[in-house]
Amino acid sequence: MLSRHVRYFLAVAAHGSFTRAATALHVSQPALSQQIKQLEESLGAQLFDRSGRATRLTDAGEVYANHARKALRDLEEGRRAIHDVGDLSRGSLRIGVTPTFTAYFAGPLIESFHGRYPHVTLSLREMPQERMEALLAEDTLDIGIAFDDVHSADIEATPLMIESLALVVGRQHPLAKRRRVGADAIGSESMILLTEEFATREQIDRYFRENRIRPIVAIEANSITAVVEAVRRTTLSTLLPAAIAHGSKDLFAIALEPQTLQRTAALLGRKTAYRSAAGQAFTALARELAGSLEEM
Repeated sequence: MLSRHVRYFLAVAAHGSFTRAATALHVSQPALSQQIKQLEESLGAQLFDRSGRATRLTDAGEVYANHARKALRDLEEGRRAIHDVGDLSRGSLRIGVTPTFTAYFAGPLIESFHGRYPHVTLSLREMPQERMEALLAEDTLDIGIAFDDVHSADIEATPLMIESLALVVGRQHPLAKRRRVGADAIGSESMILLTEEFATREQIDRYFRENRIRPIVAIEANSITAVVEAVRRTTLSTLLPAAIAHGSKDLFAIALEPQTLQRTAALLGRKTAYRSAAGQAFTALARELAGSLEEM
C-alpha cells in the first residue's frame, strides 16, 4: 500500500498535474487526490502547492521526493534480487556502452555472453559517459563500459584494461606498413576525426596540444562507423583505439611516439547496487575479453 502511495506521489510530482498523473496511472483523479491526501495526513505535512496553475512540490515535498525515489529504487532492486536465478537459466541485464567500444569490444562480448547464457536478455545502449553515469545512478542501467574518469560520486569504476589509441590508416595509405609514427608525421596528415561531442576527441585534442601538433582536419564525423569507413576507402587517417584495426585486412594501427596516447577502460556501476548473477557473469566475461585484447 505504501508503495502505491509513493508511486502516485511521484507521478504527480513528475507531471505537475493531478489530471495528467491520473491519466498516466490509469486511475480517476478523485481516487488519486484521495491517495495523496492520505499520504499527507500520515506524514503530517503538505507535499504539494495547489494554489497556482501548475501543481508544485512544497519544500517538504521536495525533501520527501528525494527519499521516495531512492526507496522505489531499493524496492525494485529487491524485486530483481528475488527473481534473480543463480544458474542463469533466465534473467535480464541492462548495459551502457560508450561509442568507441561498440566498434571492437561490444560485439565479441555479446557473442561470448549470449553463447554461454542464451536465456538471459541483454539490453545494450550506446551513449556518452555522462549520460551513462546518470542512468546508472537512477538504476536504469546495471553496468556501464566506459572510462575510469567518473564524475558522479554515486558511481564506482573498476579498471578493465589499458586502451591505446593509434594512427589508424587504410591499405592504400603511404604509412600503412609503418610500425610507429612521430608527431611531425601526424601533423602533416590529412585526417578525419570524431566530433567534439565524443570524449575520445577531447583526449585527442589534448594529445595534440601537449605535443604541439596542428592537425589537418579534413572531415569531422559523429559516427565511429563513418570514420572507419572513410579511412578504409580513402587516404585519410584518424586516431582511434588500436584494437579497432586488429584482425582487419583493410585497416592498420600505427603506434604513436614518443608519447603514447592511453586511457583506462573501466566497468561502471552504482555504489552499493545489487549485483545479480547475470551481472557478475557479464563482468567476468568482460574482464576475460579485455585481458585477451591487452595481450595482442
